Amino acid sequence: MAKALDNVTVVDCATLFAGPLAATILSDFGADVIKIEHPRGDPVRDHGHHKDGHGLWWKMIGRNKRTVTLNLSTSEGRDLLLKLLPDIDVFIENFRPGTLERWGLGPDVMFGANPQLIIARITGFGQFGPYASRPGFGTLAESMSGFAAITGEPDGPPTLPPFGLADGITAQATANAILTALYSRDANNGGGQVIDMAIIEPILTILGPQPINYDQLGVIQERSGNRSTNNAPRNTYETSDGRWVAVSTSAQSIAERVMVLVGHPEVIDEPWFASGSGRASQVELLDGYVAEWVRERELDEVVDAFEKAEAAVAPIYDISQIFDDPQYQALGSIATVHDEDLGDIRMQNVMWRMSETPGEIRWSGRRKGQDNVAVFGELGLSEADVEALAAKGVC
Repeated sequence: MAKALDNVTVVDCATLFAGPLAATILSDFGADVIKIEHPRGDPVRDHGHHKDGHGLWWKMIGRNKRTVTLNLSTSEGRDLLLKLLPDIDVFIENFRPGTLERWGLGPDVMFGANPQLIIARITGFGQFGPYASRPGFGTLAESMSGFAAITGEPDGPPTLPPFGLADGITAQATANAILTALYSRDANNGGGQVIDMAIIEPILTILGPQPINYDQLGVIQERSGNRSTNNAPRNTYETSDGRWVAVSTSAQSIAERVMVLVGHPEVIDEPWFASGSGRASQVELLDGYVAEWVRERELDEVVDAFEKAEAAVAPIYDISQIFDDPQYQALGSIATVHDEDLGDIRMQNVMWRMSETPGEIRWSGRRKGQDNVAVFGELGLSEADVEALAAKGVC
């Protein structure tokens, strides 16, 4: 069956983590992704947990990619990349602004090799402005975007996520930007172009109406823990068997069902109950009613009762419980992939299902430089040529 991105070729020359994940998303739906690493190896290979000497994070983020090594700061490495570019649709990089230009590989040079190329440039702060030259990571974006300021308990410190949230959001934004640029080029008779993606911006976009609220009303959102300033009850609640559930009542009808379920239908007739903000003004009362009811029951009873009442609840899972959950199993959200080093391994499946051009994990992250001979052979180099370049530190 044809893949959605068949005949799209991508060079992934990025590291840690937004650019590589964007390329992974494209590869999952059929793009031929060539991962270029420095000869010393991509840093992700050494990140996180390992088994039998193999980085597990790499096995996931490097999936569906052909792996080659190339030192772009050398003249031979530069020349090899320029030979690749005429047959490439997308080039993804996250060097500090000016680095590629210093190596003689700026967009003007790349467009000289391929005017139809889409160049995605991912940095912490963008290609221009007073912070452009600073090193940028997702943690800094989570800090500067307003996310950390509103995350945590009201009397506690700002809180950072324990995973690459800003990088993940940027990866999805970058993949979307690339597809937009490809559509403009191929469907609307456009040409190549540069995508300037600053990690501080996509996470700002998903934080909702904070900018317009501040602009129009001077409102600065504060930390509220698991509660919402827009509705109540909305929190996490502990069950009698030590598990936790999350309850949300964004819809008025759901809020009414929850209060009937926990034995306090009388609050529904209160004038303040008729709006989310009104309910939020009585959060201590409503939270107390829900917490008391949940605390007296085990997890299975709580979830079953909420489902029967058509109210919104979800157990709070760790990863082992995700593996065992029947809904995730029905969706196939965790895929089993055969790995040449570790045997069968499990990881997140592709992000969405498509009826006619589904995505697929074809292989897990490959060994460093595993495809050097195959990819550079397509440029006319022999195995001996590749070995000679490797001896010089070029690949």
